[in-house]
Amino acid sequence: MFKQFLRFFAATGFALCLWTPLAQAETVRGVGLGDSLMAGYQLPADAGFPEQLEAALKAEGFDVAITNAGVSGDTTSGGLARLDWSVPDGTHFVILELGGNDALRGIAPDLTRANLEAMIERLEARGIDVILAGMRAPPNMGGDYAGRFDTIFAELAQEHDVPLYPFFLDGAITVDGMMQADGIHPTSDGVAAMVERFVPLMRTYLSGRDGN
Repeated sequence: MFKQFLRFFAATGFALCLWTPLAQAETVRGVGLGDSLMAGYQLPADAGFPEQLEAALKAEGFDVAITNAGVSGDTTSGGLARLDWSVPDGTHFVILELGGNDALRGIAPDLTRANLEAMIERLEARGIDVILAGMRAPPNMGGDYAGRFDTIFAELAQEHDVPLYPFFLDGAITVDGMMQADGIHPTSDGVAAMVERFVPLMRTYLSGRDGN
């Protein structure tokens, strides 16, 4: 009798999952691809940008997991070379934060731009969203270099229609107690301030994925 009951429901288009819990929504998986600013240079393991951002988003109810793929000293050339193995299949979005070390080393802005664009295009070809984190050239590089470098991120964001966070270090740079002694890397509190400013962009992006 029970087998006949099951055949009836199968024949009428009802799945046996009527007796199982509804499938859970898929965790949105991200990767923070960057340099020491993403890696969390000299910070505790849970104090890096991806870790603090994930915690902040989870506190708002988002089901998100963000892997830290920051490498200290990395340039855009290094990021491009390791892109495929740093961003695994199943990734939904990448926060692309590279270029600061290019500027510190005086690398030609045209090369920085080309590398960033190549990364954006390769990620998009894999169906992975890109969130671009901008950087600014240090003052000692001069006005001409800064003029060519600082416009890279806004131009790429517009051309590829990707979200842009204009300046990754916003909230920490030049603020007392928010930067380490080297003046380049944020403290844990500095990262928290950066995350606080970054969350609205992520909130908009994640809500858009949910169709809200």
